[in-house]
Amino acid sequence: MTEHLPARLGLSQQFDCSYLPDRQEQLLVILDPSCYCPDKFEQLLALGFRRSGDQIYRPHCPVCNACNSVRVLAQQFTPSKSQKRKLNKAKKIFTVSYSDYERAEYYPLYCKYITQRHQDGSMFPPDQNQYESFLFCQWLPVIFIELRDDDKLVAVAVTDCMSNSVSAIYTFFDPDYEQYSIGSIMIMEQIKFAKQQAKQFVYLGYQIDECNKMKYKTQFLPAQKHIGDQWLAI
Repeated sequence: MTEHLPARLGLSQQFDCSYLPDRQEQLLVILDPSCYCPDKFEQLLALGFRRSGDQIYRPHCPVCNACNSVRVLAQQFTPSKSQKRKLNKAKKIFTVSYSDYERAEYYPLYCKYITQRHQDGSMFPPDQNQYESFLFCQWLPVIFIELRDDDKLVAVAVTDCMSNSVSAIYTFFDPDYEQYSIGSIMIMEQIKFAKQQAKQFVYLGYQIDECNKMKYKTQFLPAQKHIGDQWLAI
């Protein structure tokens, strides 16, 4: 399993790429039910797969291989000077907590985030069914890392937990706090959580060199990028 793909795979139809407008996207989908558990999913993460809702997939585009999975070496991570400044600024205002279940206040925050920040994206307009089918999972433990300003919920990082790693699924936050670099803060909180839980990796999903809004994923070092069949140092 760690070296070979499962026997039962599916291939999606081609559709317009969400990140490179001149490209077509296609997905390789895991169909083997035995793979839908934390241990085997963690092995698939190491092969460049990811989950969306309950489904495990990997880009398998006909003429493009721009998507590369990125993972941070959690135990070796040290914030840069710029990242330390962001953390110190955030510590004066915010508190961090963890939840192992979804709270009712998450969805209104998600709606505000999508409506104000991603009107040009596939998740606009926000929808309850789409929100649930995208973020949550029935076969995997999910931790919600919360950022609060006093009692006000500012951000949520949806985070999958496996025995040796965590996977950053999605972070949404109040756009009114954008000046605090909330996205970067939440990744560092996920790395901190991984360190506390003695996890080796934090998977950040796919990074595309040609997509400027994804370049932040290579700023948390040391890290590795999955290219071909190898994890190479960034």
